[in-house]
Amino acid sequence: MAVIIRTLTQEDDRSRLRSGNIDLDRFFQRFAGQNQFRHHVGVTYIAVDGASILGFVTVAAASIETSALAAADRRKLPSYPLQVIRIARLAVDQGVQRRGVGHALLRFVFTLSHEMAKSLGCVGVVVDAKAESVDFYARFGFFPLEVEVGRLRDRPEPTAMFLELGAIPRPAKE
Repeated sequence: MAVIIRTLTQEDDRSRLRSGNIDLDRFFQRFAGQNQFRHHVGVTYIAVDGASILGFVTVAAASIETSALAAADRRKLPSYPLQVIRIARLAVDQGVQRRGVGHALLRFVFTLSHEMAKSLGCVGVVVDAKAESVDFYARFGFFPLEVEVGRLRDRPEPTAMFLELGAIPRPAKE
């Protein structure tokens, strides 16, 4: 499998990806294009092998309050909102799950975080991990943030997780 990660285009056929999570599939099919091409609120990157879309990650610029960080991290940083990359969605097609596609997409986001740090400023990556994804992110060093919890009606609360830039491996080409 020769995986290439590139930006989603309007011509890409998003109808075939099946991650096993209907909400992620619906987002990819219906809203990823709108958010990227019309509203400009995030960018979706796709992992492809030839014409097949194997998975996707949607990212957006965001900020976090230093009060959400552990006390030791708070002392190292200024007390105003800090720039981060937020992983809005990440999913892999069921046919290729556990074959490194999610890892490749996450490494791509890590590269983006280093590029953003150089060009705009970025202190790390944030994700609101679903319960079934917490262990995946924890394996890469993400840790839970201290957040004020609101209610999402009938959905389980995600776990807000953070990985600081210093803990993110630098891209090989640097």
